[in-house]
Amino acid sequence: MTTYVLAGGCFWCIDAVLRRLKGVESSICGYAGGLESDASYYRVATGTTGHAEAVQVTFDETIIPKETVLDIFFLIHDPTTLNRQGADVGTQYRSVLFYANEIQKQEFEAAIERAATHWDNPIVTELTQLEKFYEAEPEHQDYFSHNPETGYCSIVIAPKIIKARRSYQTWFREET
Repeated sequence: MTTYVLAGGCFWCIDAVLRRLKGVESSICGYAGGLESDASYYRVATGTTGHAEAVQVTFDETIIPKETVLDIFFLIHDPTTLNRQGADVGTQYRSVLFYANEIQKQEFEAAIERAATHWDNPIVTELTQLEKFYEAEPEHQDYFSHNPETGYCSIVIAPKIIKARRSYQTWFREET
């Protein structure tokens, strides 16, 4: 099993796509990269804690390659915009790959190089050593599945799922 901590805007979006991939054992919304010794949704939302909304994804790399997980991550968010994704603005929405060790750092550097060939503007995704991951509150876990009809889910998240499924159909679980 491999565990990555990835941040690319709203954690609901990243989580919604990753948890639909074959081989993903868990996808947990949370916070990483901050200066404060604790994190919660309302504190992080102020933009003053330094945390990014992130997803801790654990997957079986014998079912889905590490490169594929990272390539999908770079497909479903814009890694060329600093501290924002669409209407979500602030450092808590920055693009970050949190590495746990030197091997992950190298995997993430390679993923950034691959992604750079698909974007016209420079990639601004940060590479940051993971110090601590704080699990988000229960209402943020699997948000899309529990709230598919809300405006944010139907307008922002659903198109990301569709885009990823079109490009990486082989790696998606069957819809239920």
